[in-house]
Amino acid sequence: MTKLHVKMKDIPKHDRPRERLMKYGATALSNQELLAIIIGSGTRKESVQDLARRVYSHFEGLELLREASLEELMTIKGIGMVKAVGILAAIELGNRINQFKVPERYVIRSPKDGADYVMEELRLQKQEHFVALFLNTKNQIIHRQTIFIGSLNASIVHPREIFREAVKRSAASIICVHNHPSGVRLHSS
Repeated sequence: MTKLHVKMKDIPKHDRPRERLMKYGATALSNQELLAIIIGSGTRKESVQDLARRVYSHFEGLELLREASLEELMTIKGIGMVKAVGILAAIELGNRINQFKVPERYVIRSPKDGADYVMEELRLQKQEHFVALFLNTKNQIIHRQTIFIGSLNASIVHPREIFREAVKRSAASIICVHNHPSGVRLHSS
């Protein structure tokens, strides 16, 4: 029995894994389709989708694939060093994302807490610094950014610079802080 080899270019665009991911998102793809994207290309005799199906089948699913070694992957015809390393890198990245824990965040309960958070860094600066603290709904700092560094006695900041970052971070509130290089006081608002 002769197996017909289908090349990726012969598959309609709307059925290709990469294009489906771009159009519908990664959650719309099967495990084999995601694996095909990671593998990247097939062989002369086999499409990347067929190769991905074979790799997935070889390991009987994700559980055993997660434990695969470089050597095991390379025993599969069509999986060389580059493809095996790519698969292992994707597995490791998935493991690290799964184990990631958000670090404890500093909570702001008063204007003094905001000033204290940046005081040590700003009190010795020779130029005026305008810093924004972006908070979540629990008043935890989710991001700190120096928006502008000015001269000895001035810093000019446009609101769009602050709000752009706030929108990007989905901040619930913002605390703006600036120093006085003379060391006299620190303002927060």
